[in-house]
This record gives sequence, C-alpha cells and structure tokens, in this order.
Amino acid sequence: MDLDVFVASHQEEWRRLEALSRRRRLSGAESDELIALYQRVTGHLAQVQSAAPDPVLEGRLTTLVARGRGAVTGARTSSWRDAGRFFTVSFPAALYRARWWWIPIGVLSILLSALVAWWVSTHPEVRASLGAADELREMTRPGGGFEAYYSEHPATSFAFQVWTNNAWVAAQCLVFGVLLGLPVVYVLLENVLNLGVGLGLMSSAGRLDLFLGLLLPHGLLELTAVFVAAGVGLRLGWTVVDPGPRTRGTALAEEGRAAIGMSIGLAAVLMVTGAIEAFVTPSGLPTWARISIGVLAEVLFLLYALVHGRRAAAGGEIGDVAEADRTDAQPVAA
Repeated sequence: MDLDVFVASHQEEWRRLEALSRRRRLSGAESDELIALYQRVTGHLAQVQSAAPDPVLEGRLTTLVARGRGAVTGARTSSWRDAGRFFTVSFPAALYRARWWWIPIGVLSILLSALVAWWVSTHPEVRASLGAADELREMTRPGGGFEAYYSEHPATSFAFQVWTNNAWVAAQCLVFGVLLGLPVVYVLLENVLNLGVGLGLMSSAGRLDLFLGLLLPHGLLELTAVFVAAGVGLRLGWTVVDPGPRTRGTALAEEGRAAIGMSIGLAAVLMVTGAIEAFVTPSGLPTWARISIGVLAEVLFLLYALVHGRRAAAGGEIGDVAEADRTDAQPVAA
C-alpha cells in the first residue's frame, strides 16, 4: 500500500471527523455523518496497522478514532450524584462485605491490647524497659504527657494533625494489602502495642479511669476505622492468593477499586474522629458526656455499616464503581 496515496485519498475524511468530534452540538445529519466517519476511520487505522505500519500515521489515526469514539458515545462526567451514591450505597456495601475481616481483627486487636496492658501494669521490669522512672512519672502524672497531649495545641490545627496521621495509617493498611497483606499485620501489631502500653502505664499509675475518659470519646470510632482499613487490606492481599471464580486480574481490579473507595470513605470517618479528639476529648464536658458522644458515633457507624450496608449489598452492590463504568469481563469457569 502506498501511504502517500492512501493519505491523500482520505485526508478530507479525517479532517471532517476531527471537526465534527470537536463540536458540542450536532444536527441529526451531522450525527449520522460522525458515526459513519468514525467507523470508516477505524477501518483505515486497521488497514495501516496490518498492511503498512507507520508510527506517525498510526498515532494520528489512533487519536482521531479515540476522539471520535468519545464524541459518538459521549463522555461521562462525575457529579454530586456520584458522591451521594458512594456514601449511601457503595461505601456501606463495601463495609458490610468486608465485615468478616475487620470485625474479627478488631476483637483480636482489643484482646491483645488488653493482654499487653496487663503485662505492662503488673510487671515493673517491663515498665522500666520502656523508659526512665522520671520520664514515666512525667507522662502519667495529672496534667502530664498523656493528658496534656489533647490540649497543648489549638483545636483546629490539632484536628487536622490527628486526621492526617490516622488517614496515613489507614492508607498504609489499604496500600500494603497488595503485598499479600504482610505489612498490614505489622501496622496492626504496632497499633496494638501502642494502645496496650498506654493502658498499662496509666493503669499502673492508678489513672486508668482518666485515660479511658480521654481515649473512648474518639478512640472507639478511630480504632474501628483502622480495623476496617486493615481488614480490607488483608482481603486484598488474600485476593492475590485466591481470586475465586474470577480471573486474578479482574478480582484485583474489583477489590482494588473497592479499596480505593474505602480509603475515601474512611478519610471522611477519620475526619469525624479528628474533630471529636480535638474539640470533645479535651473539653470541659463531664466524662460521661464525652464518652456518650464517642459511643453514639460508634453505634451510628456500626448501624451504617452493618444494617444499611446489608441492604445495599442485598441489592447487588459490591462497593465497586457503577456497573456501567466497569470494563467487560471475560467469563471464566468456576
């Protein structure tokens, strides 16, 4: 095939397709012409690729075909409706589907933290290995390190600092999941140790009630969000090992998109916990009132995840993007 003759013969068609593809509104006749030209230029591209490969011409025709396809099919734009659908359908469904991962992880983490706390509080030699006696006394005394932590910075900046730190921990759990989930276990163990050591030190100083009064208002929901992130990360890691009836690529694509969506949802949840930690935890409210706010936030989240999420999942929602936005999957044998 003579490329010069081929280009000269079809140049006007390509220019016309480019012109029509750029228009925002087309008449009925122009729409028909656009479709016909798109099909024709697609054939031209196939001819060049098979008979006379030329990188420059192939690049030009590929761009034309892509632009024509966008004009023919219409480009989908995101809207506030997508955000509403995510928080009312996709996110709660994803939380519900992952429940058998994050609920056991949460229970096991709390039990391990309690065990670490008991070990630290009942073994002076363990406490001595954590720091000098003066340092530990300074941390646990009234108005000391643990208590001052919640009020030593302006509430707004503290809320932002807490939010970004917790969001980073959740993101680590989600991202590391693809590495067979092994780094997620490390993040969880680090979280368990930090919580257990704090509980143990304050308990040994006879100030466990104060510590729980400062921890529970924000900690219930905050820890739950971390457990959810860890559960989703571990499930993503298990998908690498066992994709189920899907191809491994399809399974990772679906679970990966769900994990990315989960990170957005958890960022919103952690924004709430950051606000509680900055404005409620150090406030002058009675301890029972502060804890009640934390318990209420936790109960609302669990209802959202397990009750509303169950309804969303029963409707076929899996936490992925809308079905119309997914690529077609090749059927595979179960």
